[in-house]
Amino acid sequence: MSKLALDKFLDDTLGSLSGTRTAPLATVEDGDKAYSLQLDVPGLAKEQLDIGIEGDVLRITSKPDAARSVKAAYRFPLEIDAAGSTAKLENGVLTLVLAKKIPVSTVTALAIN
Repeated sequence: MSKLALDKFLDDTLGSLSGTRTAPLATVEDGDKAYSLQLDVPGLAKEQLDIGIEGDVLRITSKPDAARSVKAAYRFPLEIDAAGSTAKLENGVLTLVLAKKIPVSTVTALAIN
């Protein structure tokens, strides 16, 4: 059994036994205008990954036909600007630059009578 097949078997078996799967270890850096996240996904092509952004949550999942299973979710302190974010997969490392949505103050001054 190849290493990839063994990893997929263990992921599927152990993940189904526990009901949850452990998110792959990621390296996250918090910059002034963006978060940077690097995630090891060896053996996967960019066509085999789905990346979703909803508010302050990032979800990364592999498609059913992928060589291995990846399922991860990360919550950030600020919302992510999907339009200003980028993703790159190179040599089995997924690198995301997630632009921060800077909150705009909606405070209105109230006059005292």
